[in-house]
Amino acid sequence: MSASRFRRMTMLSLGVVFIALLVLVSASYASSARKSAHVAFNKQTAQSAQAFGGMAALVKAAQKEGTLNVIALPPTWADYGKIISAFQAKYHIKIVSANPDGNSQQEVDAVKALKGTSRQPDVVDLAPAIMAANLSLWQPYKVAVWNQIPKGLKDKNGKWYDDYTGYMSIGYSANLVPTPPKTVNDLLKSTYKGMVALNGNPLTASAALNGVVMASLANKGSAYNIAPGVNFFHLLKQRGNLLPVDPTPATEASGQTPIVIDWDYNHAGQAAAYPSLHWKWVIPANNIVTSYYQQAIVKNCPHPAAARLWEEFIFSTTGQNWFLRGGAHPVLQAAMTKAGTIDKAALKKQPKVVGTPVQLTSKQLSSAVTYLQANWSKI
Repeated sequence: MSASRFRRMTMLSLGVVFIALLVLVSASYASSARKSAHVAFNKQTAQSAQAFGGMAALVKAAQKEGTLNVIALPPTWADYGKIISAFQAKYHIKIVSANPDGNSQQEVDAVKALKGTSRQPDVVDLAPAIMAANLSLWQPYKVAVWNQIPKGLKDKNGKWYDDYTGYMSIGYSANLVPTPPKTVNDLLKSTYKGMVALNGNPLTASAALNGVVMASLANKGSAYNIAPGVNFFHLLKQRGNLLPVDPTPATEASGQTPIVIDWDYNHAGQAAAYPSLHWKWVIPANNIVTSYYQQAIVKNCPHPAAARLWEEFIFSTTGQNWFLRGGAHPVLQAAMTKAGTIDKAALKKQPKVVGTPVQLTSKQLSSAVTYLQANWSKI
């Protein structure tokens, strides 16, 4: 064999080996890239639907999980019963609804107690004070309409976002309360002995806390001074008018709690659920109190894709209009009104209020909680 032919064959062999090495390196790099991409995408930490590859991919991932765990969502509360049914019908995902009459603190307790199990709540709907006190439990996520949620009504990092609000009011069964109360202080009258219930404990439930705020405003108190409200309930108890019962739709339907201090949308839900009760409600003039509830996804929850799909549904036009039909005031109401996507018939049914609504700032809320912790049980 000539030297030149030997060199050509050697060069050819080296070329083949080099090409083979390139193929192996490329395959190895592609495999590594695929693994890296897989590691980079984690359902538990995805902060938008786009992280899943878009809404269609998010829906597919959620349907593969097949279940969503919710907690403390009474069917008559802001139309949550219909919202749950609509979500299940649209996506064919089973919703397990635990402790529907629970309060915000009980939601957090369940999140902690059931950590690492398939029963842990995937999402929560909490009072601002309870949400803020447990920020380490929530996973940041920004829904598709994130930019439409007004600034100040969402956490800048996406840990929580306001969903709906209402007005504190006095509800009653017209069958059992022949003389309807018109003001907060009317409830002190002997006419209402053994009739009045506050929805929850103000130490753990937002509805109850804001009921105390309403009573405070009616008795020369303020958003910064809720002592008159606490004293009002002390007097209500002394006179035998305050019931030691946490009201639920069942206690209202049975007549056990004929008068209830609660959000107006809960009264609207009660009226719709039990028409024979002739449930009515009044929003006391010039003592207007409002407060948003807040959504969050639980960190490392059992169904992370379904949790994110739930939030997308809640903040969609469909979900927000369900809140509106349930008598609540959705956070996107202004944006939807401007866009023409609001349910106009439901909008017309919203109550007219007299006076400027008071919503506690974070500082006022912190002050109120501190005062209640020191004085509610004692007084």
